[in-house]
Amino acid sequence: MNNWTIRFAPEKASNFAGPHDALFYTISALAAVFTLIVGVMVIYFVAKYRRGTHVDRSNPVHDNHKLEMIFLGIPTLLGLGIFAWSSKIYLDMRTPPKDAYEIFVIGKQWMWHVQHPNGVRENNEIHLPIGRPVKVTMISQDVIHGFYLPEMRVQYHVVPGRYTQLWFEPTKTGKFHLFCTIHCGTQHSEMGGYVYVNSQREFDEWLASGGNRFNPKPKTIVEQGKYYYDEFNCGSCHGPNNTSDGPSLVGIYNTRREFENGTSGTVDQNYIRESIINPYGRITKGYDTSMPVYEYKKQISEEQLLAIVEYIRSMTPGAAAVPASAGNPTPAGAATPAQPERQQL
Repeated sequence: MNNWTIRFAPEKASNFAGPHDALFYTISALAAVFTLIVGVMVIYFVAKYRRGTHVDRSNPVHDNHKLEMIFLGIPTLLGLGIFAWSSKIYLDMRTPPKDAYEIFVIGKQWMWHVQHPNGVRENNEIHLPIGRPVKVTMISQDVIHGFYLPEMRVQYHVVPGRYTQLWFEPTKTGKFHLFCTIHCGTQHSEMGGYVYVNSQREFDEWLASGGNRFNPKPKTIVEQGKYYYDEFNCGSCHGPNNTSDGPSLVGIYNTRREFENGTSGTVDQNYIRESIINPYGRITKGYDTSMPVYEYKKQISEEQLLAIVEYIRSMTPGAAAVPASAGNPTPAGAATPAQPERQQL
């Protein structure tokens, strides 16, 4: 897109984008036309019949059936036409083809968990093939969410205790947005992701490799760590710069950290591991208890922990390993804050 292009809507990437936009722009145009007509008439009559003007007020019109038929008939016919048009689009969008490729989506505070039929799972990402109808079956684990793909022009509520569905057919390859459209809690704005639409061949290869889009060959431990780091959505809070949600992890290895309990320590492998499974044991000064707690061995395994620690360590170029501190990594005398209520991954 060049600097002079004005985009009124996201690009079109599904079979519903064209009909949706045509209906939307038609309704918008009609609203603008009627607003303009009414506005011009109001201004005209206010100017013509304002106090002090010399106009004929002796024979005001009380009724005119011809004008009434025009004023009532045209909007009524337009309204019925819009109703029929929108009803057809609504029914089309609520009737998925029988051969649609079905995926399952669980909305939870604050992420999207996606399950493909062959067992491949994704978090905040959805891989799809181009030119094939996709049926999305959704449910919420906690509160009401809104599953919204703006480039696809599809949106529907994701409700606890009830399955809801939508479908569409991707018509363009690329990377597209995934949003939650209902305020679902304090970290609602982080509940987003991307839809990757690939060719059928690329999608089949991705699916056959177990959902490993990065590299089909065996990964290094740092590559595995990057995969799990993204899967657990760590980067949503720990970005390249410090934010109010969490400190940056770039370049932290071997550095000294000041903690809320008044102690300090060096960032080594043990500290990083401890901060993942017990994030409130030693909270970095200036931050609160907003980080999700992953239940050790149930939600996050030792293998995943090891890989993530090595990935975080790799964020400090050339960092040498700090000898692991023996025994309890929490300094003597440091208070251990009470554990908050655990959250689901």
